[in-house]
Amino acid sequence: MSEKKIPVLTEAERQKRKRYLSATLITCISLAMIGGSLHVVKLGSLRMSEMRGMASYNLKDEAAHIRAAGEDIALHEENEKRLDESPGYTVAQANALLKDEQWKELDSMVLIPAGKFEMGTDLKNADPPSHPMHTVDLKAYRIDKYLVTNAQYARFVAATGHRPPLDWKNGKPLKGTLLMPVTMVNWYDAEAYAKWAGKRLPTEAEWEKAARGTDGRRWPWGNEMDPKLLNTYYNVGSASIVTTYDKGVSPYGVYDMAGNVDEWTASDFVPYSGTDADAEIFKAKVAKVESAEDRALKVADLVHVKMMYKVLRGGSWKGDPFSTATYHRDFALPNLASDFYGFRCAADVK
Repeated sequence: MSEKKIPVLTEAERQKRKRYLSATLITCISLAMIGGSLHVVKLGSLRMSEMRGMASYNLKDEAAHIRAAGEDIALHEENEKRLDESPGYTVAQANALLKDEQWKELDSMVLIPAGKFEMGTDLKNADPPSHPMHTVDLKAYRIDKYLVTNAQYARFVAATGHRPPLDWKNGKPLKGTLLMPVTMVNWYDAEAYAKWAGKRLPTEAEWEKAARGTDGRRWPWGNEMDPKLLNTYYNVGSASIVTTYDKGVSPYGVYDMAGNVDEWTASDFVPYSGTDADAEIFKAKVAKVESAEDRALKVADLVHVKMMYKVLRGGSWKGDPFSTATYHRDFALPNLASDFYGFRCAADVK
């Protein structure tokens, strides 16, 4: 009996099969999403910019759905057209949104003393970009006690004419969200607010020290995950009021250093010295559709761009609980925004 010959595939044919397999997988995921609420789980190197093609409904109908991260990116692009839109209210009207004692509390900052702390982790199950643990020595600085809220951002919009976030209606925060963190802001928006407020964005080292103190703890409150102490993994279903989790504050008394929203920092996403992370992770990429066939199959190639990812910290209400660890590093292109991206500010100590 003669042996049946196995056909030898060329490299081009192998790549084509991989692309069709990827398209099939994405289609299956999209169909699963249609059956219920869209649920996004952070998986390794699956980035927001790689998920845009997975939208399973018309983005014009987004109000009736929970948005996936990639869809927020598309929505933010629409918002870029609103640069000259008037907010429709004055600084005085923005100041009247809250009482004086509320403004005073929201604007408060916490002093983080100078000194060394342990940054990063050596835990094997942590993402490689968080490796290794290393000692960092920082000067004293101040950091916002709370995330920047919609009310605070409204004052900024009224005073400067800066474009409001896309999820606001008619240029104003939604009812009931004044004390929730402002979201749908990109890194440049956050930087502009910080400059207007006479502050700056914290470096990721400053952010991490404020979150974990000097004893190397995994979460702001200690080394054990406790879902009652933070807003994460859809246990609330949206961002929450910034004063809510008083039992989950950091050693310095800073709120929401785990969960609620991911926080922009001033730092570029670069490897720690001695890391075992693949260098490719740190290279910024965007998804690019190369042909009509790829578009029909929702297949995109990742193309390197001449930009740097910016570091986000803290995890979010959508993320998994372990992404809220004090050492965990998230990242995104600075021009992207999402309904789980926010920020807080820092300031030098004179």
